[in-house]
Amino acid sequence: MSRPAVVKALWGAAVLVLVAGCSSGGAEDPPGTAPPTSVTATATVSAAPSGSPAPGTAPAKGGAAAKGTHTEGLKSPWGLAALPGGDLLVSSRDERTITRVDGRTGAKTPLGVVPGVVPGGEGGLMGLAVRDGWVYAYLTAESDNRIVRMRYGDGDRLGAPEPVLTGIPKGVVHNGGRIAFGPDGMLYAGTGETGRTGLAQDRASLGGKILRMTPEGAPAPGNPSAGSVVYSYGHRNVQGIAWDTAGRLWAAEFGQNTWDELNLIESGRNYGWPEVEGRAGRAGFVDPVAQWPTSEASPSGIAYARGAIWMAGLRGERLWRVPLSGTKLAADPEAFLTEEYGRLRTVLAEGGGRLWLVTSETDTRGTPEEGDDRILRLEVS
Repeated sequence: MSRPAVVKALWGAAVLVLVAGCSSGGAEDPPGTAPPTSVTATATVSAAPSGSPAPGTAPAKGGAAAKGTHTEGLKSPWGLAALPGGDLLVSSRDERTITRVDGRTGAKTPLGVVPGVVPGGEGGLMGLAVRDGWVYAYLTAESDNRIVRMRYGDGDRLGAPEPVLTGIPKGVVHNGGRIAFGPDGMLYAGTGETGRTGLAQDRASLGGKILRMTPEGAPAPGNPSAGSVVYSYGHRNVQGIAWDTAGRLWAAEFGQNTWDELNLIESGRNYGWPEVEGRAGRAGFVDPVAQWPTSEASPSGIAYARGAIWMAGLRGERLWRVPLSGTKLAADPEAFLTEEYGRLRTVLAEGGGRLWLVTSETDTRGTPEEGDDRILRLEVS
């Protein structure tokens, strides 16, 4: 697979600046040379428009400056979470491990294998979240997908996993896997329907849903149905969840053959799968705010920064910027880093317009090159 440093500009005149960054093992300078501190190379970014701007709004152009590889040599990385001090935790789906990455230098410290993980197909050790000294993980076990939590403190040692929520359907495909704490302090999880499409419309099933629970795994107060962790339903495979500055929840979802989706999630609503895919305008189903051909996206992680959702594309091998005006598009989405780093799995907002971006070339579906997989650091506007 070729990853050109320069790609066509299809929309606007945004410029991507690649800057040599500080990393452990990320430099590619000849032996005996010091990494340059201010050398830059420019490349125009590709941006394939999708959808229509909100009426009466002007295009909201943005850009992304890649600060270079922060760390590399990761195997099947999936989940990413920030520790209070600025370091990162990254999970390996297939290796079943969690690694701490120094937020300043990129140095890696293995924390060990998480017991009970049974990798297979799209399942394994997936999403991570951190709260109050606990590391939460979404994983595939022998009988199900589940959420566990482990104590983590001094000594870079993880405690034994404690179940938070069990019984999420598992499959070779469509296991979901993203977890995050919302501004309300509740834990949210995106799940998949495991290829059994009927699970998405079955409100008694945890498959094909967005779930909302307390940090201990109980149904969160205010959920649509008392005693249930189900928050929204009719989803095919949710691997991206994020909140904007107004506290609105957004989710990225894999389509089947036609449309991938970015949805605004509201409590108790039905997002259509398998009855509809993409915008259908049918009563009873919520249409996506933005949609893409599956060849241009296959969306995984998302993050909110600088007034936009930033969405990682696996098959599409690009980072989408989706500018928002409240609950609507402010302008056409723009694509960055197209085919430059291969498959993109996870995006995490660092604050101040900075993003962490995780590649996914070693997940059996990519074409790994030297250094894969890696965590990149971006500046966005």
